[in-house]
Amino acid sequence: MFWVHLLIVIAFIVFGSRLGGIGIGLAGGAGVLVLAATGVHTDSTKAIPWSVIGIIMTVICAVAAMELAGGIDHLVHLTEKLLRKHPKHITFLAPVVTYLMALLCGTGHTAYSVIPVIVDVSKQHGVRPSRPLSIAVVASQVAVAASPISAAMIALTTILEPIHVGYLQCLAIIIPTTFIGTIVGAAVAGHMGKELADDPVYKDRMAKGLVRDPGTGNADYKAPKGAVASLVAFLVTLILVVLYATFTSPEVGLVKDPPMGSSPAIMLMMLTCAVVVCLLARKPTSTITTQSTFRSGMSAAISIMGLAWLGNTFVTAYMDTIKSALQGPLQAQPWLLGVFFYLAAPLMFSHAATTAAFMPLMVKLGLPAVALVACYPAVANYYLLPNYPTTVAAIEMDDTGSTRAGKFPLNHPFVIPGTVSIIVTIILGFLLAPLVL
Repeated sequence: MFWVHLLIVIAFIVFGSRLGGIGIGLAGGAGVLVLAATGVHTDSTKAIPWSVIGIIMTVICAVAAMELAGGIDHLVHLTEKLLRKHPKHITFLAPVVTYLMALLCGTGHTAYSVIPVIVDVSKQHGVRPSRPLSIAVVASQVAVAASPISAAMIALTTILEPIHVGYLQCLAIIIPTTFIGTIVGAAVAGHMGKELADDPVYKDRMAKGLVRDPGTGNADYKAPKGAVASLVAFLVTLILVVLYATFTSPEVGLVKDPPMGSSPAIMLMMLTCAVVVCLLARKPTSTITTQSTFRSGMSAAISIMGLAWLGNTFVTAYMDTIKSALQGPLQAQPWLLGVFFYLAAPLMFSHAATTAAFMPLMVKLGLPAVALVACYPAVANYYLLPNYPTTVAAIEMDDTGSTRAGKFPLNHPFVIPGTVSIIVTIILGFLLAPLVL
């Protein structure tokens, strides 16, 4: 029955991917039901990563409260000022900005607000928009894998905790390697494609009047009441999360008997942050649920629940079979784990879902901690197929036509800089991880 059940798992993952959005989680749940109906035992207390889901929900509440208070808009305004002040360096500054925003908020959807600015600044100074756009979108996804409050990072550290890999160790490895990988990817993106003035597609669109004049920014912007305070409150909470994890970690050991673990601490701090932000901005808490980040975050929570439940149910049932098939090749060539994550991520549509579904299997296979941490950032490969929302947004918002998808699925400007970023990140991870772990 192994092959029958494997086909069921694959079929429901593909089906969920085609549904899109929350559909992948719903399909995962349906897949578990079919597995159970065909004789596979499932234990929801172990198969579902409840702590990861709880962290997603609470972090999203805090981010949505900050969005409600105008904190995210203020962050975008500061970003716009930086990009317009240094337009010559847009190909490097754009990914740095989207990386930092995603690192701070734990979601790559913050890039949506910056994409129009990148397009405008690029057109204004004759830069091919596909260059900064391609790596900026990639950076926003890679940063999620490194964010201290992202569901993927929490899932990773929760899964690796039994093999004595700590939260701080993961941050110390993944943040610098992903950032450097992004910068290298930007250097590659800066040499891709023809110059904008020589691009025949751009010339044709200009002749047809399809290219809008670049904007000059919102000079009249004034931060709404509570926007700055909400941003500060969120930053303070983020610092407190890292400090708590530091003081209670076995590596530092300043607090010998902490009142709670890192996961519940993050949840409580984020819920408190959401309350504080609403009080500072004088916004009703009932409107938090109307924010776009809240809707996308809750969708992610359901997606992770369904997919992880499906994957863990299958893996638990056939652990011995999977071990005998994969253990040898992966232990002989640990870097193949990066290839595995790289190919799995576009199907899963979620950093955390990919991590929660497959990382426990890799731990059970006995792969070295160095390989697990070094290869983990490959779960950010959402750009391989041009169908992820931020990728689609970049293509649609670039009215010059330089950021376009070709006839073949992999013929688009995100593939090369993104793949280079991931490869460099993994290589650096294999070099840095042995020094930290």
